[in-house]
Amino acid sequence: MGSAANHLTNSPLHLQWPGGPLSGTMQLPASKSESNRALIIQALAGSGQLDNLSDANDTQLMQRLLAAEDSAELNAEDAGTVMRFLTAYLAMSGRQTVLTGTARMQERPIGVLVEALRQLGARIDYLGQAGYPPLRLRGRTPQPADTDDQPVTLQVRGDISSQYISALLMIGPLLPHGLRLRLTGKVGSRPYLHMTLALMRHFGAQARDLGVIFDVRPQPYHPADYTIEADWSAASYAYALVALALPGSTLWLPGLRRHSWQGDQAIVGIMEQLGVQTEFREDGIKLTQGPVATALNHDFTDCPDLAQTVAVVAAALQVPANFTGLESLRIKETDRIAALQTELAKLGGKLTDAGEGRFVVSASDFEVNGQTVATYHDHRMAMAFAPLALRGPLTIESPVVVRKSFPQFWQQLSQLGFQLAERN
Repeated sequence: MGSAANHLTNSPLHLQWPGGPLSGTMQLPASKSESNRALIIQALAGSGQLDNLSDANDTQLMQRLLAAEDSAELNAEDAGTVMRFLTAYLAMSGRQTVLTGTARMQERPIGVLVEALRQLGARIDYLGQAGYPPLRLRGRTPQPADTDDQPVTLQVRGDISSQYISALLMIGPLLPHGLRLRLTGKVGSRPYLHMTLALMRHFGAQARDLGVIFDVRPQPYHPADYTIEADWSAASYAYALVALALPGSTLWLPGLRRHSWQGDQAIVGIMEQLGVQTEFREDGIKLTQGPVATALNHDFTDCPDLAQTVAVVAAALQVPANFTGLESLRIKETDRIAALQTELAKLGGKLTDAGEGRFVVSASDFEVNGQTVATYHDHRMAMAFAPLALRGPLTIESPVVVRKSFPQFWQQLSQLGFQLAERN
């Protein structure tokens, strides 16, 4: 069982809880979202010390690719932030290279970002289907706006991935007269944009959210030191554990801050309705159990990465739930809506498309009794369903997917008392 916890493999992983309340400490990874933004900004600033960087594969990949200055081809694999942030970074730095990714990444759109960068003078070609990776970057031609006193103004849809917008914001200080981004329509994942702005300001930039306009002044970054916070997205799985555990269960999560730049801190309020209380202390949080609401309604526009975890917990607790703001889940590592619908059905749960952007979570005879959950090359599918092992034996296919954001996830479950065994 020790080897099952310590070595990430593609062999299915059988999980079982020996019984009794859950208690202990869960060591969370550092925030991948903060880490990857800080690495790009550090590179644009020229230097600076970053402490507690995430050990997630996406962050290690970002570090390797930023250091690979002479490579003719860079492979962003399946990492959305790496693909999008590097596209903007490479365009601004004038690098000539090819940026590619996995087969799934080549199905994820990037046209909105490429078109915006072209307006800033970037020379980018598609090597396959227009609007999708792989990309050939051929440097940047200064634009007329570079020679007058007005900032470049770009109009971008607000309902696209916030990673596109963050990518553009982070290169804004390097433009001779700054950048103005005018967002049209509904703006999704705004907390991620505020995280980007906060990190930019930490490194000396002047950047503001003015509502529909994001304004970045032409003030270059300066080197700065920064310590990455623990990851609130990863904390959501700890909340799920406490929600599904026997009465009297508690968990201690070090490294989380009351005043966080991470939008996924929204899990505090969501999970309070699903029976988990949060106590903030100086060096982390303590999770305890509380009353469960009779229903749950939530808009995930600003925190889409929490949706899978919350859907699984609501179904398991048989708390009727209405979700909105799930549009971006269709273009993540997998179609997360379809994946949730398929895997919840194995357990007696449902995620129903009620139309007009509303989804309903329900369950009648929810039961965990040895089912096998597919993960669809998606780390969040594995970690969202794993806490169900508190309710019965469960097998997770391709457990190696957690390396994307939380490589120590299975080891942390083992240390909390879960019994883990590889299945051939």
